[in-house]
Amino acid sequence: MPTEKKTKEKTEKTPAIRDEIVDELLREYEKPDDLLGDGGIFDELKRRLLERVLDGELTSHLGYGKHEVRPDGQTNARNGRTGKRLKTKDGELEIKVPRDRDSTFEPLLIEKGSRRFRELDDSILHLYASGMSVRDIQEHLREIYRTEVSATLISEVTAEVMDEVRSWQGRPLDSVYPIVYFDALVARVREDGTVRKKAVYIALGVTLEGHKEVLGMWLGAEEGARFWLSVLTGLKNRGLEDIFIACIDGLKGFPNAIEAEYPKAKVQLCIVHMVRNSLRYVSWRERKEVAADLRLVYRAATEDLAEKALDDFEAKWGKDHPLIVQSWRSNWSNLCTLFDYPPEIRRIIYTTNAIESLNHSLRKVLKNRKALPNDDALLKVLYLGLKRASEKWNRPLQNWSAALQRFAIEFADRMPK
Repeated sequence: MPTEKKTKEKTEKTPAIRDEIVDELLREYEKPDDLLGDGGIFDELKRRLLERVLDGELTSHLGYGKHEVRPDGQTNARNGRTGKRLKTKDGELEIKVPRDRDSTFEPLLIEKGSRRFRELDDSILHLYASGMSVRDIQEHLREIYRTEVSATLISEVTAEVMDEVRSWQGRPLDSVYPIVYFDALVARVREDGTVRKKAVYIALGVTLEGHKEVLGMWLGAEEGARFWLSVLTGLKNRGLEDIFIACIDGLKGFPNAIEAEYPKAKVQLCIVHMVRNSLRYVSWRERKEVAADLRLVYRAATEDLAEKALDDFEAKWGKDHPLIVQSWRSNWSNLCTLFDYPPEIRRIIYTTNAIESLNHSLRKVLKNRKALPNDDALLKVLYLGLKRASEKWNRPLQNWSAALQRFAIEFADRMPK
């Protein structure tokens, strides 16, 4: 089989490190500590490789190699080495960093003034993003990597994230996102010695290429249409000029807030939310049958057939469940948007599951923390969680090309040139 042949060829390739080199490294090996212990072969190899790379960086900076004749006009030169203790995932490591006479050498591998290898910072941020507390991170690094890390160092590493958050929050946006989902989740933050609930507002857009992109994240006292209006204004100020379809939950007043900033946008209320809220009024004995009859409404082929199904639902259930009928009738103008589109678009807009799935992953991060110490800590944790989640978004939405073709025809005058 071709796969087996490819695997065989791969295993027969010449190793990146020759056996003679490995034999030389293991010449003094007698016991496991000689290899893995403090000052063992692994530590020595890492130290030598780091120093060799730093020497190469200095050679590139100066423009001539060690023991080579200094070029005419070049006044800068090597100026010995400085000892530095680096914190790494494998513990502390003592290295010697080369210097130059003019002090203009800025290493790329290990930034000047840094006492940590970048991989340690990445580990701290990864653990922080997974919802671990500062104390948990300290214990984890101590047990797994034999590295003592202070709470101050962890705070310094995570504090740098806030600059990234602010830059991300204010970044320019595309002028058009065909679809934008809006939703909120609740988190707990300590304020003045009291744990308070904060609403975290999130907007998830779909680009013209069909890729998901988190447009922003905002904190508010509680979810409300008034706050959403300020969010929409902020999106417009960052360059988002038009939304074709806005997908929202059933928050009262939200469609009016969208209309105020994006009057041409169509609104689609989340069908899943509507069904879920409707079934709250139904006993367990009737729930399955009511859900099946509501399914005939939102899965109808056309709006006319959907209205007919809703009339049938009212005739059957209106007396026992008038609130369900009233809710669907009063929200119908924002429930029927999906009937204007073919299946490939309906599947995308009939529910806010895309953003709810994202929020679910964020809630898992927050689950390990009873309350965050402040708003900045909450934003850092959620931002890192968003980054981890978005790393999986490497493909456009299913059947997006067909959806985009429909949008290009329907919204021809609003498509970017």
